[in-house]
Amino acid sequence: MEKYITPLIELLNEMSPYLLLGFLIAGILHEFVPQKIYRTGLSKGNTRSVILAALFGVPLPLCSCGVIPTAMSLRREGVSKGATTSFLISTPQTGVDSILATASLLGAPFALLRPIVAFVTAIIGGCLVNRFDKQDEACSAPLDSSQKSNKSLWKKCVGALEYGFINMLQDIGKWIVIGLVVAAVITILVPDNFFTAYSDKPIVNMFIVMLFSVPMYLCATGSIPIAAALMLKGLSPGAALVLLMAGPATNVAAILVIKKVMGLRTLLIYLSTIIAGAFAFGIIVDYLLPAHWFTSAIVSGEAACCSAEASVWWKSGSSILFALLLAAAFILKYIKPHKHTTMQKEFKIKGMMCNHCKANVERNLSKIEGVTGVTVNLEQGIAYVEGSFDAGLVISCIENLGYEYIRE
Repeated sequence: MEKYITPLIELLNEMSPYLLLGFLIAGILHEFVPQKIYRTGLSKGNTRSVILAALFGVPLPLCSCGVIPTAMSLRREGVSKGATTSFLISTPQTGVDSILATASLLGAPFALLRPIVAFVTAIIGGCLVNRFDKQDEACSAPLDSSQKSNKSLWKKCVGALEYGFINMLQDIGKWIVIGLVVAAVITILVPDNFFTAYSDKPIVNMFIVMLFSVPMYLCATGSIPIAAALMLKGLSPGAALVLLMAGPATNVAAILVIKKVMGLRTLLIYLSTIIAGAFAFGIIVDYLLPAHWFTSAIVSGEAACCSAEASVWWKSGSSILFALLLAAAFILKYIKPHKHTTMQKEFKIKGMMCNHCKANVERNLSKIEGVTGVTVNLEQGIAYVEGSFDAGLVISCIENLGYEYIRE
């Protein structure tokens, strides 16, 4: 049993600091960034929004798990699918920390190539989503900027924590846990020498590296010593680049969340862009560029550990905190709403997907004359409305928000 539990704990320790950072950034963006910035710069399905999202994502030090809550928060603030996809592709592949670590360990050519690959593939992926997935239905009507600006600094800070560590965890926490378990199982099943078995066949090696890099969890910085060690054992520079780009770009948890929030078509474009881009640049490195550019600077030995990695106690503490927050979020999610007075009525609603939708419905229904209280059960799709009010106005409000009232 220990051989199965230990890799899971180690993987959680690697992921949890980035996950916590991602959820925190999601909350900060939600509370402190005016919505007009998203709507004017990133909400339109055009090339400009895709490029801006890629530029925003390249320097951020977020891994493929940490980027999930941030990207999903952007999506729910009104950012287009294309721009969200661009951000999802560019952010985990590289970052300021990983660029510096790559330069010190693998040399300047690798360090320059990584952000270029991330930027190019992000733009291609975002533009393809804009072209082939035009049904751009974001979670409807997020909170308006005036409500955010009227809050005090303290309330904004509390709101950021609540949104990041309760609302976002409730929405995608289950999928992260499922993905983490699957990624741990893959890590257990793949032997250490698997990637070097076909070192004399670069294309085959790239395919094998890709096959296992996509579902596994690797952070952009943590993948560097792995790539260096494999290159010392015979892995080609192009196959190492595939590992450096495809490994950090995605994992099972990211795949599950993207499918749930953005749909199957966007997921397929997202994966295809990452795979094709990593392959294309891997082939360029192996067949068109001088090999010594990518092999002369490799540092051998265990000293390849990155200084950016957190200490054991920090990782363990992050894992414990993440587990506690996840448990608290799910307890709050599944607590049944309290029983209302005899004046309470139920309205079944179709189309609510997340806590953003829940807050949107509660806020708008509470403004109706005669309504004294509103509680939405997101799991059941029911709004419990209290007071003496016109039911027709409630139904009209629900439908005007873009949801469907289910008549019995």
